[in-house]
Amino acid sequence: MEHGYSGKILHVDLTAGTIEIETPDETFYRTYVGGSAMGAYYLFKLTPAGADPLGPENTLSLTLGPVTGVPISGQSRVSATTLSPLSGLAAESTGGGFWPAELRFAGFDGIVIRGKSDTPVYLWIHEGEAELRPAEHLWGKFTAEVEDVIREELEDERIQVLQAGPASERGVRYGALINYANRANGRSGMGTVMAAKGLKAVAVRGTTRPQVADREALQALAKWGAQNVADSGTAGIHALGTAGITLAQSEVGGLPTRNWSSGTFEGAEAITGETMAETIRVDQDTCYACAVRCKQVVEVTEGPYQVDPRYGGPEYETLATLGSYCGVSDLAAVARANQLCNMYGMDTISCGATIAWAMDCFEEGLLTTEDTGGLELRFGNAEAMVKLVEQIGEREGLGKVLGEGSVRASKRLEVGEHLLVAVKGHEVPAHMPEVKRAMALIYAVHPGGADHTVAEHDPGYLENPDRVAELGLLDPQPADVLNPEKVRYALYENQLVSAVDTLSVCWFVYGGTWQLYGPNQTVDIVNAATGWNMSLWELMKVGERQVNLMRALNAREGVGAEADTVPEKVLAPLVGGASDGVGVDGDEVDRALQLYYAMAGWDDNGTPTRAKLEELALGWVADALGA
Repeated sequence: MEHGYSGKILHVDLTAGTIEIETPDETFYRTYVGGSAMGAYYLFKLTPAGADPLGPENTLSLTLGPVTGVPISGQSRVSATTLSPLSGLAAESTGGGFWPAELRFAGFDGIVIRGKSDTPVYLWIHEGEAELRPAEHLWGKFTAEVEDVIREELEDERIQVLQAGPASERGVRYGALINYANRANGRSGMGTVMAAKGLKAVAVRGTTRPQVADREALQALAKWGAQNVADSGTAGIHALGTAGITLAQSEVGGLPTRNWSSGTFEGAEAITGETMAETIRVDQDTCYACAVRCKQVVEVTEGPYQVDPRYGGPEYETLATLGSYCGVSDLAAVARANQLCNMYGMDTISCGATIAWAMDCFEEGLLTTEDTGGLELRFGNAEAMVKLVEQIGEREGLGKVLGEGSVRASKRLEVGEHLLVAVKGHEVPAHMPEVKRAMALIYAVHPGGADHTVAEHDPGYLENPDRVAELGLLDPQPADVLNPEKVRYALYENQLVSAVDTLSVCWFVYGGTWQLYGPNQTVDIVNAATGWNMSLWELMKVGERQVNLMRALNAREGVGAEADTVPEKVLAPLVGGASDGVGVDGDEVDRALQLYYAMAGWDDNGTPTRAKLEELALGWVADALGA
């Protein structure tokens, strides 16, 4: 590859202790592009049917896109793809920071990891070379300490480290991959898979900048982006991070409260982005070369919940899951819990949602202090919430069970199934389909389970019709309907966001309705980097290819429409605030699902048909399925 890419994929077999370099041709790159589609390709190709997500047969891919490392906003992202230990199904998770760009500078477009090492190791990649090094001395250490030790050991302070934390080592099923001590591939247990392979970390360092086809065009687009941050939908993200939407979500009845019993939290003002900025925020950070600067950094030096700014600050999802989900309005406590998740390497969404489920069980008398080790798991008990996060990270007390995730915990404890808010074993994030109706469809149909980052949300259609019109969607719909036009919107937006993840760029910057760069500008950036003549139609097909690969992999595992469900708790009417009395209509979702399947070219079981797979140049997948 001449432009954009390095042209090299690193393959690591931890069982054999071998490292090989693959050099795919341009047709491969243009078909799978990078990020999530490339990861899905390797997952399907290399992982046998029936593989244990925590066994050596599972494949973990870390893949970049064609503009990673180019000096333009929102490009330093990495997609992790594997079989999830939460669901047992295909899953991918993206993360930002400086590690992705550094991997490109080190000379690689991705890493494919297989097998299992007998002893802990870490992967050291530098200037086009790679080696496995012993990591027994890193096992059990918190994430920031691991970074410090590796940098000192290799005598380079600019090394970037992506790692599995001690929670992943101990088998917490929602272990995250952490880099920079506060950036996460958070969802689906990516860190747990890495740790199960005996791989502690991937350290990277390089100095080779990517070559691009049209540097002047890229510079012009980068300049335009930097100049328009304040005039785009990213202005709010820049000012307060995602935390800036907390109060608005509560006011419209869309902030999950007390394990999704309500959409309005009376303590919301205490945990908003505005309050954070006025009280504990000490800095705003960014990812490599990004002008948006959306990362909030907090510090607390007094009181019971002290917070080190090295571990960043809570995002909206964290303020919700460890805050309103649990009825907790103590901002310092939520920030401390966020730090613990980053120290131990855990997904804040699954962690907080699982604790909220346990609190709901306690409130209903299904769990008692005998089950909790004396903890009064009442909604609003900040001390108990923080203690449980630590117990989960240590796999101690009730945390030993809650580290399995809410669905497995419910089965093991034999309580609270009706209180679960999860899809395919994946806890539901903090965007409520009661007020964003298509989110119920997206949560249900997504191959990896409930995920708020795989499609634009309902309000985008009505609020940003010009951007949506770039996809041929010309009939704006309100947020509280799930009619055929909204199903079409959900389908196209899912394909677009999947394309964004395949490009391995930031959804807060690229491709959407309120983002900095629109769909056509995103295509212009890809072409300027690669020298291709890609169209928006082709880019959408790349996103569609990724979705179909993941659905096909699930079908290979024997999972189809029966798993595309909406939690019972979400069907129940909410209590209080603007969404009082509102619930999701299960029959409406079922009808939307069947229409979505038909629009997507899937059969009644939600499996891609041979015709659809052939149309997407995935005939080899159809052959593997026997379709």
